[in-house]
Amino acid sequence: MIIKRFLFFTAGLLLIFNQIHAQEKPQKDSIAQTDVGDLYKRYFKKHAGPDTLHKKNGSLVLLPTFGYTPSIGFQLGADVLGTRYFGDPATTTLSVFEAYTAVSTKKTALLQLKHNIYLQNNEWNLQGSWEVGKNQVLDHGIGTGHDDPGTFPIKFTYLRLNENIYREIFDHFYAGAGLAFNFYGDIDDEKENPGMSKTFNHFYSIKNGFSPGRYFANGVLVNLQYNTRDQPYRPYKGIYANVIFRVNTKVLGSEQEATQLKTELRKYWSLSHKNPEHVLAYWMWGSYLINGSIPYLELPGTGSDVDQRSGRGYTIYRFKGPSYFYNELEYRFPITKNKLLSGVTFINAQTASNQRKTKLFQYWEPGGGAGLRILFNKHTRSNLCIDYGIGSHGSNGLFLGLNETF
Repeated sequence: MIIKRFLFFTAGLLLIFNQIHAQEKPQKDSIAQTDVGDLYKRYFKKHAGPDTLHKKNGSLVLLPTFGYTPSIGFQLGADVLGTRYFGDPATTTLSVFEAYTAVSTKKTALLQLKHNIYLQNNEWNLQGSWEVGKNQVLDHGIGTGHDDPGTFPIKFTYLRLNENIYREIFDHFYAGAGLAFNFYGDIDDEKENPGMSKTFNHFYSIKNGFSPGRYFANGVLVNLQYNTRDQPYRPYKGIYANVIFRVNTKVLGSEQEATQLKTELRKYWSLSHKNPEHVLAYWMWGSYLINGSIPYLELPGTGSDVDQRSGRGYTIYRFKGPSYFYNELEYRFPITKNKLLSGVTFINAQTASNQRKTKLFQYWEPGGGAGLRILFNKHTRSNLCIDYGIGSHGSNGLFLGLNETF
């Protein structure tokens, strides 16, 4: 019943947002922008030639990156961002590529390759994410609305491969399918003691038929997508909506069968024609277990989105459950006239079920905060994000990252 109501609610929102979008006029920034590259040329390379970063068919940018979250500590890495048009720019969305690698002070490491490719006239859309790494999380158990039962650090290695192909059915609307292969191994519950109580991961895994030390979650995906965003990294206007049915099956190597419904909605309103960076942005992300069971580290929760950016104010996986729902509202605004510095304020709320009495939407965990943006590249709209978030149960932290949270 909850899923049916949610689907009707989402469909209604999409119809309303589509009418709003149809009435929007194209917006173009009428004020010159200055990015970090412009400052470098102005003060350290005064005799540089013309700007060649932005080419007609695309661009390639190498950025050193650094970040910080309470989960992984300080993180240093490199990010290669590529863009290209595979068709007429008037009728074809900009395709983006990204290769990212990083290590952190808490001994985590990752290598991630992502692509979002639109072919001529947007007839086909290819999306993929390949990631391998070593990670750790502070585990607080399952569900929302309860006092902190204590934390159990979990270290693990992982491999995630996700590929999807979409075909445009009509303007901006796509249908597609895909495959997901996720592996978690070397799972180390640091506080586990065979002679005493077990960790949350141990209890859950034994109860649901998984090995506590390693497991696979491989499945088939059926997708529906609607996308009218004007730009993938930092949209000023448009809608992105995605609905995924995922079926984990033993045929592909999963330990247990499971069926999930995953939904995502992002909506952007530009509030000024002169300064389109004044944006009100809304993000809704949910995952609902229909039947079966999924591994502990696959449970949807805080930071379960592809970029692990949701839930500012909390550590990754602070809240999770078999079913999980998250939404966030953010206001983005320029600070300096040349757009080098911008700011954001945001509020969010999340809810999760457990396998006992707690139901989805029964208890909510709020969060909020503010942040600063530094424009790295005005052509790709890439920026450095510095946010401070506050949550419930005394949770708070500094969050650094590249490009907008959503």
